[in-house]
Amino acid sequence: MEPARASELLRRNNVVVTGDPDGPTMMFAHGFGCSQEAWRLVAPQFENDHRVVRFDHVGAGGSDLTAYDAGKYDSLHGYTDDVLDLLDALSLDDVIFVGHSVSAMIGVLAANREPQRFRQLVLMGPSPRYIDDGAYRGGFGRDDIEGLLDSLDANYLGWSAAFAPVIMGVPERPELGAELVESFCRVDPTIARQFARVTFLSDNRRDLSAVNVPTHVIQSSEDVIAPIEVGRYVHEAIAGSRLTVLAATGHLPILSAADELGEAIRRGLL
Repeated sequence: MEPARASELLRRNNVVVTGDPDGPTMMFAHGFGCSQEAWRLVAPQFENDHRVVRFDHVGAGGSDLTAYDAGKYDSLHGYTDDVLDLLDALSLDDVIFVGHSVSAMIGVLAANREPQRFRQLVLMGPSPRYIDDGAYRGGFGRDDIEGLLDSLDANYLGWSAAFAPVIMGVPERPELGAELVESFCRVDPTIARQFARVTFLSDNRRDLSAVNVPTHVIQSSEDVIAPIEVGRYVHEAIAGSRLTVLAATGHLPILSAADELGEAIRRGLL
């Protein structure tokens, strides 16, 4: 890739590279409503012996908001394109991709398209489908999701204040719920509404069986967004994958149980 194009892509996604430049590469990808800052307690745990890459999805954090294209980002494939572009811009292969929530499925799609780029997938709180479907239990009925999205459309800031503490799932630490509310509120509401629909209406179950990259699924013991049954489903659908269930609760152990999560990630590294 030409240097000017590579520089443009790295600026677009606010890419930050730290750690050991000679170590294996770990790329950390954030979930809906967050930014790379959500990894600030976990990613540094690997900087002594890994090159650590963090970035913001377009529309989040310090990304270039002018690069947001509603057509491109009308599915997870637009975000998948960006991940592969960034790996190309950094000339990276053999990457350990650590994806939280919706970024877990973005990692799956990227690894299915260019498996040679990846050494391993680490999927934290993944969900291939949030809506129940026959025997499949995603954790939500269709009416639940439609109601959630309607509420988000009607009053994004109010939705954020009400829903973020529920997502965090650690009521004994209200400061973390408040931090997530603040993170949600920094996202442009128009972009957040579309990303929410893309996230909560997606169905990537068929993509799981195509994964041939070693995969470690990490699941909170209680998670209102991605229940433990969903983590087990992902584990069973990806041949040869490993499943770790944390003692931590909530959908964001990246903030509420960073040490436990970091230890689980390290134990599963190949």
